[in-house]
Amino acid sequence: MKKDIKIPEVKDVHVAVVQEEHLEYKTQDWNAYIINNSDKDLDTVLIVTKGYSDTKVTPIMRHTIAKLPARSYAKIEYLQEKVLELNNEFKITFFEGNQMFDKTYVFRKNTINEKALQAIPLMQLRGILVK
Repeated sequence: MKKDIKIPEVKDVHVAVVQEEHLEYKTQDWNAYIINNSDKDLDTVLIVTKGYSDTKVTPIMRHTIAKLPARSYAKIEYLQEKVLELNNEFKITFFEGNQMFDKTYVFRKNTINEKALQAIPLMQLRGILVK
């Protein structure tokens, strides 16, 4: 039954939004990353993203990463400036061994900004982190 289903807690997997220079266009872009700060590889990482507010919803985007090695990170997507005014949701499902994990990360509207930048684990960049 439902009460018998055990959903394990996700630890050491985070989503970060960092501001990086786009080398070709010489602009400062916001990019979302998934960070695997654990000692185990993640398999079949499925990511579903959307932006939303009371009156606006972005199209749903889907991403897949076949394997995310331990202590590594991967780019999810570029975030346009207008999307930063919305709540940005990242639903992440992955396998660690034979166990499935699932977690939703949300960046509340207007929380992605230069004033909120902090050091991001494993990355030599500053950004906003959701654990």
